[in-house]
Amino acid sequence: MISATTTVAAVIGSPVGHSLSPALHNAAFAASGADWVYAAFEVEPGQARAALDAVRVLGLGGLSVTMPHKEDVAAAVDELDPAAAALHSVNTVVRLPDGRLRGHSTDGAGFVASLGAAGVDVAGMRVTVLGAGGAARAVVDALARAGAADVAVVNRSLDRAVACAGLAGAAGRVGGEADIAGAELLVNATSIGMGTVEMPVDPGWLHDGQVVADLVYHPLRTALLVAAEAAGARTVDGLGMLVHQAALQQELWLGVLPDIGVMRSAALRELDARPR
Repeated sequence: MISATTTVAAVIGSPVGHSLSPALHNAAFAASGADWVYAAFEVEPGQARAALDAVRVLGLGGLSVTMPHKEDVAAAVDELDPAAAALHSVNTVVRLPDGRLRGHSTDGAGFVASLGAAGVDVAGMRVTVLGAGGAARAVVDALARAGAADVAVVNRSLDRAVACAGLAGAAGRVGGEADIAGAELLVNATSIGMGTVEMPVDPGWLHDGQVVADLVYHPLRTALLVAAEAAGARTVDGLGMLVHQAALQQELWLGVLPDIGVMRSAALRELDARPR
């Protein structure tokens, strides 16, 4: 039951109607018995600072941030965690006891956690990341923090690849086609394969002994993952990162990590209900 004492959390974005976050978070709140509710708010580009003012005035318990507001929120909160500061990007806002707002980035840590849940420890691994956008940057930063030995970024734009690889420090570098076949862990951090059967790489470069992860989760079994499985590689789907980054958000807000299985089941139900 929602009451006057119920704490409200929300996601802001534009567009935001497609977000799975309400299903994920509300399922976890219900499972844990937390008196919280989660909504989605359409916030027009350029209005992120006003949305943060609303967090303060309305006393929202927490905020998730999606495109196009991540950088604007990073510039407007009172303080940043190390990952958010490095990325200049925030996907989670925590309201501190003194009223200040702290920005976090749980995307990359959520990805690493999804790998861990699949039995993959990235420490010491040779990794190749496809793409250099916001998702790729979060992943590269988190891989380096988790101890990956080598992080090669493959992207059409050299300048963006250089900037993205730089987030991994000494472990980061710009990669090429040879790094795709040579990777112990291959990560598709592009949108290629979203709603299509397109492949971001030549399937001939995939082989057994690799772990192949795709951040795309619609469809859940992308053409890349199907080809990787056929080549004998282990695969990790994109829903894992979504679920784990959301779980880390709740841990920041409530101090307790929620039930991952409950959140994943809620996301799958929501995806199954959508047009294919």
